[in-house]
Amino acid sequence: MSIIVTTAIFAVLLAFLLGAALGFFRDFFKVEEDPLKARIRECLPGANCGACGYPGCDGYAAAVAAGQAETNRCSVGGKAVTEGISALLGVKASITPVVAFLACRGSADHAPAKGDYRGIPSCRGAKISAGGTKLCLWGCLGFGDCLKVCQFDALFWGEDGLPRVDYGKCTGCKLCIAECPQGLFRDVPVERTGAMALCANHNPQKGMVLKTCKVGCIKCELCVKNCPQNCITMDKGIPLVDYTQCTSCGICVSKCPTKVLALIQSDILPGKGEKLPAEAETAPA
Repeated sequence: MSIIVTTAIFAVLLAFLLGAALGFFRDFFKVEEDPLKARIRECLPGANCGACGYPGCDGYAAAVAAGQAETNRCSVGGKAVTEGISALLGVKASITPVVAFLACRGSADHAPAKGDYRGIPSCRGAKISAGGTKLCLWGCLGFGDCLKVCQFDALFWGEDGLPRVDYGKCTGCKLCIAECPQGLFRDVPVERTGAMALCANHNPQKGMVLKTCKVGCIKCELCVKNCPQNCITMDKGIPLVDYTQCTSCGICVSKCPTKVLALIQSDILPGKGEKLPAEAETAPA
């Protein structure tokens, strides 16, 4: 009996000593949280989507408080969050709203499949295992990986079987940009004007472009040659516009034989960033 009592007393004393030691070391090594970080964290929406490039809202708040991140990286919170954080820091708010846009028109009607794919039903899986599913190696693969990662229900299937963006819901979080293995999504400032290429076909063999996609850029460079501002260059076979020089004259759009170029403000983002209504579409089979 004495052994049991002794053991119990020893266990209690040991637990007391361990508890005291833990309490001492907790206080000794305690790191005071930056009160500014806590105030910044209160401004954030709590989505923890990671679109800002940091591990959740806490990580972003810590980076802003430490002066390591801009105040405008929370695309979910948008203007209100940027202005709130900027006011806390006493700096001028820099707000440039952006939305995502798919630079591809290679639907099944335009870009034929190269075979009957029976692998993993994902864009990344098809890219890795089969090098894609279409004759055009740069076009949309159509499995909807982008729709799966969008946390704001801003992507839906268009009638042509390609992803479309609901600009009334898109926050510019860029998750679809990071997810697309083809690199087809672009972040477009809603206030931007000028021409933009709706193609990502980098095939250096010009004669093969139309055989793989009927609406691909054929690298004729008519847009480059006819631009009165000389603001278009070819980047890996795709027209690249210098928006600091572009006047939206539309000459490049009219000269393009496959209608690859379109004006952002009228053809891509109507109304210079006007929010488009959502369209209810069903996913392609």
